[in-house]
Amino acid sequence: MSTDIHTALKTYPNFHEPGRRFFRDFSPGDEFYENLIDAHKGLSDEQSEALNARLILLLANHIGDLKVLREALGQARAGA
Repeated sequence: MSTDIHTALKTYPNFHEPGRRFFRDFSPGDEFYENLIDAHKGLSDEQSEALNARLILLLANHIGDLKVLREALGQARAGA
């Protein structure tokens, strides 16, 4: 893992919403997971795969840091 705080992959819970307080640290992550499941409701397998691919590309573009993205790809691959 990188030691530079600005380019290190965050693997600890890091979900939040500005201006909103949550009762438990994991609650915003649970809310995101629920939103992700809801986004897939009613989709075919092919549509669901396309949604996942588009979401990955949108979030990768938002992150933008190739060092972080390479680290994320490596960790995801190692866990596959």
